[in-house]
Amino acid sequence: MTTDTKSKFYRAVWRWHFYAGLYVIPFFLMLAMTGMTMLWIAYLDGRDGERISVIPAEAPLALSAQVAAAQSAYPDGTVAQYIAPRAGDLAAIFRVNTAEGPMMAVVDPYTAEVVSTFARRSGWYDTMDNIHGTLLLGVTGDRMIELAASLGVILLATGLYLWWPRDGQGLRALLPRLGARGRSLWKSLHATVGIWVSVVLLAFLISGLAWAGVWGGKLVQAWSSFPAGKYSGIPVSDISHAEALNGGTKEVPWALEQTPMPASDAHAGHGDHSESPASGASDQSAGLRPSVDQVDAFARQIGFAGRYQLNWPQGDTGVWSLSRDSMSTDSRNPTSDRIVHLDRYRGEILADVGYADYSLMGKAMAVGIALHMGTLGLWSVLANTLVCLAVIFLSVSGIVLWWKRRPAGGLRLAAPPAPRDMPQWKGAVAVALVLSLAFPLAGVALAAVLLLDALVLPILRIRPAQSA
Repeated sequence: MTTDTKSKFYRAVWRWHFYAGLYVIPFFLMLAMTGMTMLWIAYLDGRDGERISVIPAEAPLALSAQVAAAQSAYPDGTVAQYIAPRAGDLAAIFRVNTAEGPMMAVVDPYTAEVVSTFARRSGWYDTMDNIHGTLLLGVTGDRMIELAASLGVILLATGLYLWWPRDGQGLRALLPRLGARGRSLWKSLHATVGIWVSVVLLAFLISGLAWAGVWGGKLVQAWSSFPAGKYSGIPVSDISHAEALNGGTKEVPWALEQTPMPASDAHAGHGDHSESPASGASDQSAGLRPSVDQVDAFARQIGFAGRYQLNWPQGDTGVWSLSRDSMSTDSRNPTSDRIVHLDRYRGEILADVGYADYSLMGKAMAVGIALHMGTLGLWSVLANTLVCLAVIFLSVSGIVLWWKRRPAGGLRLAAPPAPRDMPQWKGAVAVALVLSLAFPLAGVALAAVLLLDALVLPILRIRPAQSA
């Protein structure tokens, strides 16, 4: 490739980097700031009051007594979920479904006193989370953020090309040129921070996209979910884990969100079980359903130590669901994810799904989401904070670079000039097509930018800057 050809290709890549950044920067700033806020709220205060302290006694009361206390806080509601305390000096949390919506009751497990009550998902964490995920605009906001994340992948790819060492710089390009001044210094800092954070940022973008509505919900997740066929012949519900558990908020392991729930059947046995693990053989013969105390005791028996979540059966075919996963901050180890479903009539195990049962993408997402959310302990909170600060710096420095190279005479767009007679245009089109197939919303954005570049900008007579 001749020097002139390289120069033209560099300018073409720079132009795409500029256009991608034009849309992405405001979203990256929002995602970094809301993400960092959620990190520290979750670490310092928790999300559902799970860090409310109590004075430990000799032993906690039976779970049924704690349930009765939660029920007394909302007499007309229905207790639907129990979140066990992660330590002996912390309160138990209950979700109670009411006509006004899901409410939370914080209960002292030693005295059955209701310590606090509040509407579910009504705190600052949840406000930040809603902005982070949908801009408070529902599906429209989700699509806007997915588009930003898709273009973010293009931004990273073009940025890496622009950074790639030339003129014999070699590994020196990994360090900023602190002796430079003005725009050169900003460019060096922007490139250096970008290369160091690029791999982590790409992982964040991919894990975020896997949660999004189009690329995640309709493409990747559809073929990566745990298949209901592995349930081994048990009855299956027509609702998914995301709809049935945790108040229908999709707060279940990614690999199970779209998987149908098992179903209880009052008139059938399941598998080869001769007795009910949760209720015991004597209760089964007497036709008694397992109590919440028996289900809790069984959960402890099969390894649900410390914090875990218990969801009550919903409807005649509902099941008891015991779960523990890092995304819900139940544990700090994503490879220990586990969910067990029990028949509501016999207490027998219908399904026992763990990390080892996930698909390759499901396993990657279990680890990726834990890294993305910083739920692996203080070190991951600090590491994610550093990433968020790096993203904020990249966004701000990108704006500064544009400001310093803008032409005189007003706030014009000042896009990098498009090279003429681009010799690699066929290869560029092929790359664009691949990216469009991999990330559909990025394809829509690429088409929109091409139309803008070819039709709108000439009409507006927006002159490109001539300086590199």
